[in-house]
Amino acid sequence: MTMSGSLLARMPAPIKLAAPLAVALLAAAACSSSSSSSAAAPASSAAPAGSSASGSSTVITTKTSSGGSFLTNSAGRAVYLFVADSTNKSTCDGACASAWPPVIATGQPTASGGVQASDLGTISRSDGTKQVTYDGHPLYYFVGDTGPGTDKGQGVDGFGAKWWLVAPSGSSITTAVTVSGSGSAPASSPASGGGGY
Repeated sequence: MTMSGSLLARMPAPIKLAAPLAVALLAAAACSSSSSSSAAAPASSAAPAGSSASGSSTVITTKTSSGGSFLTNSAGRAVYLFVADSTNKSTCDGACASAWPPVIATGQPTASGGVQASDLGTISRSDGTKQVTYDGHPLYYFVGDTGPGTDKGQGVDGFGAKWWLVAPSGSSITTAVTVSGSGSAPASSPASGGGGY
């Protein structure tokens, strides 16, 4: 972008100096806005470890705690069921799904450990994604879990009902879970405290 000589001659000195700077800033802003669209997604929107990506299968396996065996993904991240859900039907959308992200798969989920392959399935969510189910229970992660080894969602009363770890039998584990001296909230506690397994 160039300015005609007569227009530039009529401008006060401070504006003459500022005009090229303004043009350079606009050009830099245009370049940075186009490159930011190709930047990597923020960590908060990334899929939880062990979830399906690039067509890979979602593996559901088991870990053991003082409360018995319970379901996790292949990375050891705890998965939960929501008492408000009905068989093969999720009632957790919007803000609920932000706090309790559904366990998503692109194909048929895979069983490992004490998980029964015949109990694994998927349901279609309103956004078209496939959510993993176990014995008809839609499965979820909890954003309060810091990764494998945490189960801070155990016993939480949120979005109208309780959230529980899932036993390999498909039933909810409604007791405190403790491993190596740390524990999560017992069934009678509405607190969202938690510990490792």
